[in-house]
Amino acid sequence: MSEWSIPFYFFIIGAAMLLTVLGLLLTAILPYLERWSKRFFFSYFFVLMICCIASIFDIIFLRYYHSPLLSNALLFFEILFLSFPFPMLTAYLVHCLKKDLRKSKLFHLVTGLWFVFFILLGSTFFTDFIYYSESNYDFHRGPWFPLLLLPIIIISILNFAATVYSRKQLSRKYFYSFLIASLPMTAALVIHSFTDVTLLVDISTVLSAISMFGLILSAQIEDHLRQQQEIAQQKASINVLQMRPHFIYNTMMSIYYLIAQDTEKAQKITLDFSTYLRKNFTALAKNESIAFTEELEHTRAYLAVEQTRFEDDLFVEFDTPHIRFRIPPLTLQPIVENAIKHGLDPELNPLHVKVKTRLTENASEITVEDTGPGFAANRNDEPHIALANVKERLEMMCGGTLTIAPREGGGTVVTVLIPNNFNKTGD
Repeated sequence: MSEWSIPFYFFIIGAAMLLTVLGLLLTAILPYLERWSKRFFFSYFFVLMICCIASIFDIIFLRYYHSPLLSNALLFFEILFLSFPFPMLTAYLVHCLKKDLRKSKLFHLVTGLWFVFFILLGSTFFTDFIYYSESNYDFHRGPWFPLLLLPIIIISILNFAATVYSRKQLSRKYFYSFLIASLPMTAALVIHSFTDVTLLVDISTVLSAISMFGLILSAQIEDHLRQQQEIAQQKASINVLQMRPHFIYNTMMSIYYLIAQDTEKAQKITLDFSTYLRKNFTALAKNESIAFTEELEHTRAYLAVEQTRFEDDLFVEFDTPHIRFRIPPLTLQPIVENAIKHGLDPELNPLHVKVKTRLTENASEITVEDTGPGFAANRNDEPHIALANVKERLEMMCGGTLTIAPREGGGTVVTVLIPNNFNKTGD
């Protein structure tokens, strides 16, 4: 190795080692990686870090201590550790394909090839046909040196072929990450079998690892966020769809007494209650937005039941000139139900509820006003918890907002804004 190239080699290996340390730290602290991936990348970067350390020590001892035996030992471990990522990549590919390593023919073949490489590498202590050092301690490639690299090159080609063959079973990011991991290393090894490009092999291996790690980490973060959204959606759906047991019981009892007193009214409340139940159960199965008119029908059915039960204690007014837009299912009805549940008290003044809609410059606005006792905006009480579920669904499904404010003269105003860009197909 020439004098001028030693500082450059130290710089490149130092940069590669810095990247591996960064990979180790990110693997250790990031919460998004699944356990198997976390263990894999921690081992992967640790192996590359040891390889970089061996390269640095090899240069130091070759340059300053002139010990051929120690230099050969360091070179042995450097090449050995540099070979580990290839079968490790196979193991990770098999894992991503959800196959058992113990039953994978690909992994068994790769393991066999790696043991052939290990035997050839071990023979360098007893023969000069693969590589050797002369009295000036310079490294020389023997006539069989390409034979040493051949098993690793075959492993890398197998990894590439298996990735392409299994592309339909892998997500796009995983597919590209395995290509990035295998192609540069394969190219560097093929070139290295003809001319000495040790530095290129080291750098391509580390950069491939970092690139693959970044893509897979990005994919797993997306999976994590999607799972969190699904959990939030399920949680919100369950909370919103929990019909009050006493509401069902009281409605059924009202129907029971009305059958004897007013058959026509009993039939009407039964029809309204059936519509309410049907809309609730239909909404449970829907994950996409619905027309506001459908949600309005659901709300009217609910209010018709409540007005039949409470008669002169509940008055409802609708002012909805703007109806051509879409909203997440179970948005308006739970807000109105929440207003009645916490605002209606037969011992106090009658409860007035007003539902209004209007089209603004940026959004479709829904307002629900009630004349109930109201509740503090900074309290984490039951009304707020119920409305928080609706707010979560709005933010998640359409980027909408829900705000709660006291009404002038007493009561509460709940305002929902649905962005117009969400409703381009609905207007």
